[in-house]
Amino acid sequence: MASVSVYNMEGKEVGTIELNDAVFGVKVNEHLVHMAVVQQLANKRQGTQKAKTRGEVSGGGRKPWRQKGTGHARQGSTRSPQWKGGGVVFAPVPRDYSFKMNKKEKRAALKSALTCKVQDNKLIVLDELKFDEIKTKKFVAVMNNLKVEKGLVVIAENDANVVMSARNLADIDTALANMINTYDIMKAKTLVLTKDAVAKIEEVFA
Repeated sequence: MASVSVYNMEGKEVGTIELNDAVFGVKVNEHLVHMAVVQQLANKRQGTQKAKTRGEVSGGGRKPWRQKGTGHARQGSTRSPQWKGGGVVFAPVPRDYSFKMNKKEKRAALKSALTCKVQDNKLIVLDELKFDEIKTKKFVAVMNNLKVEKGLVVIAENDANVVMSARNLADIDTALANMINTYDIMKAKTLVLTKDAVAKIEEVFA
């Protein structure tokens, strides 16, 4: 089992914690991690772009000139793609970009992402993260104490004071332990977990 340091909100080391190898010490599968990231980005796409083909552009019903004898190339419609105002040859149409991954694949990708953070020393464990009020300054102070610039903070239970305090920070995201995903973990430069969040992740994904 991997052992990592536990810090308090002042950034001081207050102990260590053993991480479950079934979640934080698996063999990294880069292919599944890549597939999970691509899937999430693809599923976010609206797929609403549209352009008109020659059959959808209005006008062009009349043949512009006779077939032979004019010296021009033969033309059947002024809405052909080579004409100004004509249709687009292979016009984009609304489509669904999403695709599915098996549950086991998603879980393996998530474990691989968590393991990567442990191996790269980009995982920080906090003993607790609690605020008496919604205060962004206090949240920033905690991140500065931990030397986290761009990261994902994962908490076990929904805490409005924590979530709202981090909401205005551009480079810090928050997530619940049972709602984390591979893309958010890989996008974050540093992953910050509370001790309760570690226990919750190990309970859900082990």
